[in-house]
Amino acid sequence: MKNFFNKFIPAKTPAGRDTADEQLKRRIASLYGLYSGLVGSEKVVLKAGKLDALDLLRSERLPERVLALQKLVFEDPTVSKIPAAAEIPAILEEIEDELADLMARRAVEDKLEKKIAEKMEDRHREYVREIKMQVLKEEEENVETPQTLKKYALLEKLEQKKLTRSAMEQLRPASLGEIVGQERAIEALRAKLASPYPQHLILYGPPGIGKTTAARLVLEEAKKRKYTPFAKDAPFIEVDGTTLRWDPRDMTNPLLGSVHDPIYQGARRDLADTGVPEPKPGLATDAHGGILFIDEIGEMDPMLQNKLLKVLEDKRVFFDSAYYDPSDPNVPKYIKKLFEDGAPADFILIGATTRDAADITPAIRSRCAEIYFEPLTPKHIEEIVRNAAYKLGVAIHPDIPRLIGEYTIEGRKAINILADAYGLALYREEAGQVTIGIEDIYRVAQVSRLSPYVSSKATATGEVGKIFGLGVSGYLGSIIEIEAVAFPAAEKGKGSLRFNDTAGSMAKDSVFNAAAVVRRTTGQDLANFDIHVNIIGGGRIDGPSAGTAILAAVISAITGRRIRQDCAVTGEISIQGKVKAVGGVFEKAYGAKQAGITTVVIPQENDKDIPAGHLGLDIRPVENVDQALAILFAAPDTAIA
Repeated sequence: MKNFFNKFIPAKTPAGRDTADEQLKRRIASLYGLYSGLVGSEKVVLKAGKLDALDLLRSERLPERVLALQKLVFEDPTVSKIPAAAEIPAILEEIEDELADLMARRAVEDKLEKKIAEKMEDRHREYVREIKMQVLKEEEENVETPQTLKKYALLEKLEQKKLTRSAMEQLRPASLGEIVGQERAIEALRAKLASPYPQHLILYGPPGIGKTTAARLVLEEAKKRKYTPFAKDAPFIEVDGTTLRWDPRDMTNPLLGSVHDPIYQGARRDLADTGVPEPKPGLATDAHGGILFIDEIGEMDPMLQNKLLKVLEDKRVFFDSAYYDPSDPNVPKYIKKLFEDGAPADFILIGATTRDAADITPAIRSRCAEIYFEPLTPKHIEEIVRNAAYKLGVAIHPDIPRLIGEYTIEGRKAINILADAYGLALYREEAGQVTIGIEDIYRVAQVSRLSPYVSSKATATGEVGKIFGLGVSGYLGSIIEIEAVAFPAAEKGKGSLRFNDTAGSMAKDSVFNAAAVVRRTTGQDLANFDIHVNIIGGGRIDGPSAGTAILAAVISAITGRRIRQDCAVTGEISIQGKVKAVGGVFEKAYGAKQAGITTVVIPQENDKDIPAGHLGLDIRPVENVDQALAILFAAPDTAIA
């Protein structure tokens, strides 16, 4: 390569002086030689070939050789303009500056490489020494036997067998838009989670309505937002709170982690031999940087909830053991770090529960935003069934969505019923288009012992002594069918009042309160009647919310006035005739909708608890019994339009 460059160096003139052109040629040749010395002769030719500069490098023309030098030094294949003679000196100045920088970098790199080589040699010697010590300390044993190898091969064979996805996996919502009936809850969930400052959350609501799926999908959405702290690989760790139990000895704790002591639990062999305890991080550390989703968090032990609270505050899990000695030279670095600094556990907690908020530790609740998922209406169930049928690629009878909606208010259960019916139809029609018929749904209901969720249905004809009240259990509202009959007492002033005791003491108090109001409202003395009030089905009423309904039923029984059967009422009755506020009005509206009720009478004090036109219902707030009775009583001997 040196000879290759030398051929471009011109001989001196006879007078011993170089012309300007010859000086320029010598300068270029010197730069070529300097560059070749830096990168190596072979690399110059290779680079010239890659940068399409080989012909330019061999050219006799001075500008072309300068262009080749530009491409090589700056490693820029896009430089293609052959410089003019006047531009060459300035270009050579730039090349000289770049070569000076390259030489400086090369000197620094050589120095660093020398130090790195020395360090690597030291590390290698230390590593070899540790290996030798380990070999001397432990005898090499072959733990594998023909029996263990056979079992391993069997496991590998089992791994090759895969079943198709389950129906629930196939029909699970793949986007937030597929979650039916939870638009407001999802909006709140997105606002609190997919933000620069995500909050810990508790999700309340009945089972099978999409709480877990919504949380998972909102996290996936949050990962795509630049302003959220969630990375693309942020984990979603899901665990059922019913499986988490607190061990007072702290020997095992899958949620927060535990310490395996060498005596009781047997740490790793190399650690047990030297008496070193080994911390085992739990799910809280697995969820670091993402979401820890605890389903049925209300079932967790209160003490474990309090321990989880400490982790939320510290964003770390700390370990302790009487066997840990920080001065012990046998303690590995990672164990020392876990004991001294703890395991990282910076995650967002999302707890889901079907229980009441009172079952959650107040300290946890105070640090979590609370979101209430809403019960599903029959229309929602019908939409879920239609969407599931579309995903299955199966034809269904038009009445099937409505029919399934009568058997359940859970989206998950509705999908299960459809999937079971799909199996029956598939078995019956092995070829061609599979069609699910109504008889398939009835067969599934019979085999699974399903019964219609709502047995009482609203009608357009009024009835005497019968009214629909509203109750709530957990997060599900329901219809309470109340009836009353009245007969003149055998002896005036010595009538009796009977009430089924299974309904509870609060309901009995409502009956006596109603008796006090009846006389003020109708002028009739209940002592002149034998009255029997019955809760159909024997349902237990835990609160006073049936007071207004019982009053209307008793008045209807003694006056013969008919009560609308498309109307339901809730509200406590005071002995002064006031309709007082009750709880669960929002959930009770779903029970009314499920039963086909069109009008709901609620206390005026609950007016703000439920939006106007909720679920398409006619919501009527009232302050006293006179206003309530005006709505509830139908015109005599006429049907309600």
